[in-house]
Amino acid sequence: MDYKILIEDIENEPSKSLNFHFDDKIEGINSVGNILSDLKITSLGEFVQVCGNVKGILKLECDLCLKEFEYNLDFDINEMFAKNALLDEYGQETELSKEQFVTDLNGEDEIDIYDLLYQSVILNLPNKKVCGINCNGDKFLKEENLSDPRLDVFKNIQIEPKNK
Repeated sequence: MDYKILIEDIENEPSKSLNFHFDDKIEGINSVGNILSDLKITSLGEFVQVCGNVKGILKLECDLCLKEFEYNLDFDINEMFAKNALLDEYGQETELSKEQFVTDLNGEDEIDIYDLLYQSVILNLPNKKVCGINCNGDKFLKEENLSDPRLDVFKNIQIEPKNK
């Protein structure tokens, strides 16, 4: 299925806005079932706003114990796109207000919703992926005696005291 929205289609709507429902897998995102999103795409003169909510369940690997766990994804999107090229001094993105940026479409006549959702999901993953507040990752790693044989060379290093 094509997930590209033509700017012309938005402009031709009497309300200058379209509702878009996404219910599919996203390649490169390990999810349980589909990623769901209801978006409203609105033309605001020189800009196009895409806002809505994204939900899904992802399979992540715990950074502490390395076990796989399910993570409930639920966040809002509010993205702005400039229809025509922004001034050269601004480059690719221009800050409108705190945490809101404008992406320059550079004259493109469509917005790729699939790519927007992929990037948004990736950016909304937690920095530290932990399976739960009671995760005892250190114990798991010691019990399993996980070690990297490439690091064995460091086991026998002797450090001599510095001469004074």
